[in-house]
Amino acid sequence: MGVRTTAAVTATAALLGAGAVAVAAGRYAGDFALRSGNPPLPAGFTGPPVTVHGVTRDEIALTRSLATVRPGIYGLTGPGCHAVVGSPVEEGPRQADTVVRRLERVTRGELRAGAQLWLTPQLYAGDPLGALGLDYSDVEIGGELGSLPAWFVPGARDTWVIALHGLGAGREHPLNVLPYLHRLRFPVLVPGHRADPASVRRGGAGPGFEERAWHDADAALRCALRYGARQVVLYGWSAGGAMALRTALRSPLRGSVAGVVADSPVLDWPVTVEALAAHRGVPRPLRPLAVRAVLGQDRLGPDPAVPPPGGAGTLPPTLILHGPDDTVAPWRTSRELAARHPEHVVLHPVGRAQHAAMWNADPQSCEEALRRFLTPLM
Repeated sequence: MGVRTTAAVTATAALLGAGAVAVAAGRYAGDFALRSGNPPLPAGFTGPPVTVHGVTRDEIALTRSLATVRPGIYGLTGPGCHAVVGSPVEEGPRQADTVVRRLERVTRGELRAGAQLWLTPQLYAGDPLGALGLDYSDVEIGGELGSLPAWFVPGARDTWVIALHGLGAGREHPLNVLPYLHRLRFPVLVPGHRADPASVRRGGAGPGFEERAWHDADAALRCALRYGARQVVLYGWSAGGAMALRTALRSPLRGSVAGVVADSPVLDWPVTVEALAAHRGVPRPLRPLAVRAVLGQDRLGPDPAVPPPGGAGTLPPTLILHGPDDTVAPWRTSRELAARHPEHVVLHPVGRAQHAAMWNADPQSCEEALRRFLTPLM
């Protein structure tokens, strides 16, 4: 929303009255915060694009920013283009306005100097076979709002992993950890749900989303148990982490949830929606209206799915991957949950990682934390 839009809101307020225009402006701001932008949000980096300053066979120079200097491995995406970049290169003279990173591969299109691209945690484009060479089956899951498409990658164990992407990120995001889970011989079910980019654009992330989205995860849980899983580990990123926790606490089949892994879980929705509005450029005075438009008047506190002190008896073993540099989902809520329930929750902190990108920032430490957590659940 730019200056003209803000001016139009002000003018409309004079004609229609502050109350009516506040509702309209809130709905517009909420819609703008959740559905606008490229790439679809949050998928980690939701800020402005970065400029490509130069490309060689194995290096790429990008505009220097807090995002582009972070360590780790990330996707670089834009219209018709997707590539994967590694950590910043330390050798050579440092430029004040650029950072040079390793260029791991170009998976689609062509990188050109001057291109405007976005950093994202999503490393792969396509399905498990095309992106990773892993055999899979297309599955349809009966959900609350209709059929949910899913990928199923078989494995030898009877403990399955259900991988739940975040708001607007799509099923390609969980492909980051699929090779690791496949090496551990877990069958993995990757369902689509109402936080898919297309669903978000159609209004699937409107009021009540945060309260009801877990029903899609519950449908995937029912599917897994119906087709041979003895028990299930729910692995979610961002809003998918919140869905996993809610399912583990509320599902009639929660006794079959052996554990939960949550990367950057959204545990305080009002703070997250306001952060997304800020990332999208919604003016500060309209951000509280956006929160109310997205969540409703009665959902302005921390996520009620988070068990209160003394109330975590039904919470399964839970691993949270999170860090203090997350500007979308508050790190403090994960810290508080782990501190209140140390017998159920393990917090693995990851430094210098943006939202939903803990594995990207430090794959080795995250996979070691996963190994320690998942081994007793096999």
